Amino acid sequence: MKKIEAIIKPFKLDEVKDALQSVGLYGITVTEAKGFGRQKGHTEQYRGAEYVVDFLPKLLIEVVCPATLLENAVEAIMHAARTGQIGDGKIFVSDVDEVIRIRTNERGEVAI
Repeated sequence: MKKIEAIIKPFKLDEVKDALQSVGLYGITVTEAKGFGRQKGHTEQYRGAEYVVDFLPKLLIEVVCPATLLENAVEAIMHAARTGQIGDGKIFVSDVDEVIRIRTNERGEVAI
């Protein structure tokens, strides 16, 4: 099993969710996040004063899937989240040793 963590722009959430559902993944966790990468934020003006916004709003999406669906899921996220602009985000993939559904004690892929 694999865990996919994707950092995306907030307005792309619905597209990414629909793309993941189209490849057969229905359970996702979404967390609001703030951060910056190479774009290092930007400057804005408020009432004539200029200030730096260095932590930009992002969403962190987490999905656990069988290894057989990994490539399709990553492709779906990349296609749906891409705007072609700086700050589109990142995708991280890691191994998951065990999944346990608390309610039923199911383990492994059946617990996803």
